[in-house]
Amino acid sequence: MTDAARLKARLVRALDPADGTAGAVAARSDFDLNPGAERPARQLRPAAVLILIIAEGKEPRVLMTRRSDSLASHTGQIAFPGGRLDPGETVVEAALREAREEVALAVEGIDVLGLADRYETGTGFLVTPVVAWTTDSPRTEPNPDEVAEVFEVPWAFLMNAANHRQDHYELEGQPRRYFWAMPYGERYIWGVTAGILRALHDRMDAREGEAAA
Repeated sequence: MTDAARLKARLVRALDPADGTAGAVAARSDFDLNPGAERPARQLRPAAVLILIIAEGKEPRVLMTRRSDSLASHTGQIAFPGGRLDPGETVVEAALREAREEVALAVEGIDVLGLADRYETGTGFLVTPVVAWTTDSPRTEPNPDEVAEVFEVPWAFLMNAANHRQDHYELEGQPRRYFWAMPYGERYIWGVTAGILRALHDRMDAREGEAAA
């Protein structure tokens, strides 16, 4: 079995089935590193992101985007393709649709492996990460209204805990807030995106530990 095939098998074992829907409870959140922060009672808005692993070439890579500087919020931040669910959509349908709209990603040759831990954002979204796999380097074209750049990051870098750090920011009159960050060269992966990746790292470690017990 090749290294890529072993990774794919590990992911399938670690993930929830891909037929899950958006009604699940968040297992991770922006509040995990800030236990003293007030967590508002609210109805979370369902959303989905696509974590596409590209198993082509020497090492697997993950497709990521830099958000457009013209957006009303989260401008310039590193993100996965994704967004809120349309009425009647599953999380898989939403993640693939958003990837088509944001970066013109074709679904042919993409194998959806499963769902990672749902994540509650500070802005009130319940985000379901949809993990998918392809053995072909995808052709992409960023939608300039939403995406400034499409790039790839090595899977090994993202899953190496030595590259995960807890950074913080402070707003005047508010307590210090901590978040996960994974700086990669000149790109600063942080916040929800880094939190989702950290959760996936921990989930895979935990499932492998259970299997070995």
